[in-house]
Amino acid sequence: MTTPAFDPVIHAPGRLQICAILSSVDSAEFAMLRDAIKVSDSVMSKHLKQLEEAGHVTLTKAAENGRQRTWIALTPPGRRAFAAHVAELQRLAAITAPTSPGTDA
Repeated sequence: MTTPAFDPVIHAPGRLQICAILSSVDSAEFAMLRDAIKVSDSVMSKHLKQLEEAGHVTLTKAAENGRQRTWIALTPPGRRAFAAHVAELQRLAAITAPTSPGTDA
């Protein structure tokens, strides 16, 4: 069982999307992630730098078809942090009072 824990590094929408994508694969290529979350190269690089500095992802560069490509993978601690963050979001959602149809709340 994962203990719910909020992670402010993961919580930013772009980084949350990156972690969600990476949680279902061994690794993903930079351009695929960038296109999936619809950001520029520079924004993607900033997100990845923050995730890497937190120890949540590793970046691996490899030449492929004459081009340098960057592959990103969640680290084991990154996978645990993402799972804990999702568990905390689910916990918070569960305590939120449901709204009735037609109400503004």
